[in-house]
Amino acid sequence: MTETNPRIAVIGLGYVGLPLTLALARQFETWGIDVDQSRIAQLREGHDRTGEIDGPVLRESPISLLDRLEDCPPCDFYIVTVPTPIDAENRPDLGLVVKASRAVGAVLRPAVEEGRRPVVVYESTVYPGVTEEICAPVLEEVSGLKSGVDFFLAYSPERINPGDREHTVDKITKVVSGQTPEVLERVSAVYGAITSGGVFKASSIKVAEAAKVIENAQRDINIAFMNEIAQIFSRIGISTWDVLAAAGTKWNFLPFTPGLVGGHCIGIDPYYLAHRARDLGIDPNVITAGRGINDSMASWVAQELHSARGGRVGSVLVLGLTFKENIPDLRNSKVADLAMALGQLGHQVIVHDPMADPGEAEHEYGISLAEALPQGPFDLVLLAVPHRTYLDLGEQALRGLLAPGGSLADLKGVLEGRADWSL
Repeated sequence: MTETNPRIAVIGLGYVGLPLTLALARQFETWGIDVDQSRIAQLREGHDRTGEIDGPVLRESPISLLDRLEDCPPCDFYIVTVPTPIDAENRPDLGLVVKASRAVGAVLRPAVEEGRRPVVVYESTVYPGVTEEICAPVLEEVSGLKSGVDFFLAYSPERINPGDREHTVDKITKVVSGQTPEVLERVSAVYGAITSGGVFKASSIKVAEAAKVIENAQRDINIAFMNEIAQIFSRIGISTWDVLAAAGTKWNFLPFTPGLVGGHCIGIDPYYLAHRARDLGIDPNVITAGRGINDSMASWVAQELHSARGGRVGSVLVLGLTFKENIPDLRNSKVADLAMALGQLGHQVIVHDPMADPGEAEHEYGISLAEALPQGPFDLVLLAVPHRTYLDLGEQALRGLLAPGGSLADLKGVLEGRADWSL
């Protein structure tokens, strides 16, 4: 019976899809598909370049890996986990989701002919309405089948936090939704089997889509407030971290901190919600204000560092390029914007990051990473991303990279006030 022993295909094996595929493979026959042939080759060798899955875990998993969905046998569930970025105008780019939908649509008919009525589940972050209003017509067009009759739709938003080994897919609560009550139960049974956190059954697909997009929009707005007060307190001449330490003693004060907002979620998802709001004739003032503050933070930090040096240009070593510490993820790195802004102010900037892929850094941002940690001396050393490698060096070793009269800057406050400059 396919209901008790479903066959599942996961389309997209990045930060979201690979951990999900491994979790599903522990319970069900699971196929992992990614069009990147080099990615599939690396995974077959037991190497995950995202650093999320350890080699032994990957090599021992019973997953089947393919670079062509059409080579996969007919499945009961097709789970789409491809990225949903924004374009140069900060508008939603649904190109990969549509492409994945076309690929799934091409294999739906064989599944139906085998006696299965498959469910297509989307995990990619989208604005409310995309699954039913954009993806469903593509699936119908390519397959020649009818949504809600021959195949069904579902949505279960991803909640992967790169580098987080505590809130993994097998421990968190999974929000699930389905086109019909019966589909909702089928989807709940699959996700409920792989996580100890249980499932939350959303009342509709649009509700589940909306829940995901506001989770990150909420964080973005709160961080924007922190960034705004950091700018205010800088003018006053007091430490933001000292203020937060004092305010944090109140029981209901929310522990957000200032900083650069990059990555593929928090810096992207609010634009999806804002786009949908404008379609409905609503001006998303709060959302866009938060985005404006956070997107401008890199240039503000660059100007503050420049001003702290009295406007004198010099040599700068930027430590870290990834969007957060201890991961290789370079997507939407705002440190790249910061390095560029410092360069535009006339500084000679060198960037080092032991976690980042040099080829990707060059391709995405035109930044040539230093192969080894440069020894300087530098007029400014900026600890932008506190990778464990840098923290293990310690403050004194970082200061040893400075020229006489040079400054040590700490973007995230990890040096606990011992830096010459911090937010």
